[in-house]
Amino acid sequence: PLNIKRVLRHRSHKLFRQHTAALEDMAAERSGEMRQRHTPQPGTKDESSKLLADQPPAQRWKNWWTRGAFMFIMLLAFAVIVYLGPLALTVMTILLQLKCFHEIISIGHVTYRSKDLPWFRTINWFFVFTANFFFYGVGLTHAGKGVVINETLAQYLVRYHHFISFCLYLAGFVTFVLNLKKTYYQFQFSQFGWTHLAIVIVVSQSHLVIQNMYNGLIWFLLPTTIIICNDVMAYMFGFFFGRTPLISISPKKTWEGFIGAFFSTIVFAYGFAVFLSRYDYFTCPPNALDSFPHSNECIRSPLYEWTVWSLPPGFSSVLSMIGVTQTSFDVLPVAVHAVVLSVFASLIAPFGGFFASGVKRAFKIKDFDDLIPGHGGVMDRFDCQLFMATFTNLYYNTFLWQRDLNNLLLAIFALNLTDQQEIYEKLKASLAEAIPAQ
Repeated sequence: PLNIKRVLRHRSHKLFRQHTAALEDMAAERSGEMRQRHTPQPGTKDESSKLLADQPPAQRWKNWWTRGAFMFIMLLAFAVIVYLGPLALTVMTILLQLKCFHEIISIGHVTYRSKDLPWFRTINWFFVFTANFFFYGVGLTHAGKGVVINETLAQYLVRYHHFISFCLYLAGFVTFVLNLKKTYYQFQFSQFGWTHLAIVIVVSQSHLVIQNMYNGLIWFLLPTTIIICNDVMAYMFGFFFGRTPLISISPKKTWEGFIGAFFSTIVFAYGFAVFLSRYDYFTCPPNALDSFPHSNECIRSPLYEWTVWSLPPGFSSVLSMIGVTQTSFDVLPVAVHAVVLSVFASLIAPFGGFFASGVKRAFKIKDFDDLIPGHGGVMDRFDCQLFMATFTNLYYNTFLWQRDLNNLLLAIFALNLTDQQEIYEKLKASLAEAIPAQ
């Protein structure tokens, strides 16, 4: 009898696993998220691991025209949104953030429909909402004050913003714990960690993108377009000249594309920075979420003005030995900083793409989504942007940031009348002590 029970238990477990696997595959098919397998037949080469130069000419050129056409459409749409100003760009960034999060989290949700897990996806999106409220709550409250939010509520949200954010997270955390099911502990905790990783990768980066934007549109456009240029030129050089694989985790990347994109991106960054620096619309920090800030004016920073840089005496003596007697050059500072950004975008940012390639290979999928023909999903287009926003923000705040009186005044004007009067009295007392009586 004991042996019979063991056999029956073993068979029941086996049948349960088979039934669960079948349900998982059916759920994945219904949700359109069935993994695309990359297991080549014996004696054949996996198409996804072929260099572009090794693909059949008809397929290569079909991909070329499809990719190029949709790239042109995306660039045209991006130019229109840039024209509409910071408000449109902010909305675009948040929408792209949500789509990227959806694509990342979906590859971990392939089997969730077959499991009896109530509130499973709702909890994940609640964590995203909480993260967005933490990052954008104060700014959006100031922007909507008096328009969609009354004055009293706005002051309450700003004052208690961090505490409200923490309480929201606790609500999501407690709900997650209460919904834990014994059979699915490992699955639920893995998805909990995957959700938080996606939030760190996507939501925090989008927050830095918007912060860069409000230092001046130039600090949004430069890093974004530099990455686009590097990606396009790497594809073009790889398409025409690629013969040497660069890294095994991303087989289509080549040394020819990597090196060609490096030099092309530096030239583009310098020229585009010179172009953008001519217009106050791009260099002046926006003072608010203005839809059409084309009348934006400010005192131009020395960053955007040509200046003369003199070489140190040591360099001058070395150059004189090879016949170079010029010791000073006309330089546009922002163009020099753009070159620094382009070097980072060419050498380090591609590793964000390699990381994304590793994730896709780990889950045996070709692309994060098929939304954009020839490109894949939104995350497939923004994988190299992962660290670019962080680097730009840190670089600007470390080497270029200067105290902005306009932003300080805006912060004071956002206070209530009592707080403004208190600041006025303290400032008047401080000036009375600092300035001798005349």
